[in-house]
Parts: sequence; C-alpha cells; structure tokens
Amino acid sequence: MIQKRIAQWAVMAVAVPLAAAGARRLSHKLEARRGPTGVSRLLAQGADLIRPQHAKRRRFF
Repeated sequence: MIQKRIAQWAVMAVAVPLAAAGARRLSHKLEARRGPTGVSRLLAQGADLIRPQHAKRRRFF
C-alpha cells in the first residue's frame, strides 16, 4: 500500500510537470515555425491546465 502511494506521488511530482513543460516547449517551437495554429494553442492550453502557475510566464529566446 505504501509503495502504491509512493508511485502515485512520484508521478504527480515528476512526470506531470515534465509533461506540461514538454507540451509548452513544443507549442512554442510550433508557433515559432508556423505561427499560431490550433494545435499549438491546444498544447499551450493543455500545459496551462496541468501547471497553471506557469501560464503567464513566457520565455523569448
């Protein structure tokens, strides 16, 4: 039972933020290449749903 809780915590603490960051990065790359599209907006919205505290921060580089 404790192992199951540790595995759930690991997924929530590590995998979910990484997925959100990957979706946001992919969204920015797509927008840089092709401009804003429905797919890039969906990726950004999905990342914002998962990690809303980083929704307003946008890197320009």
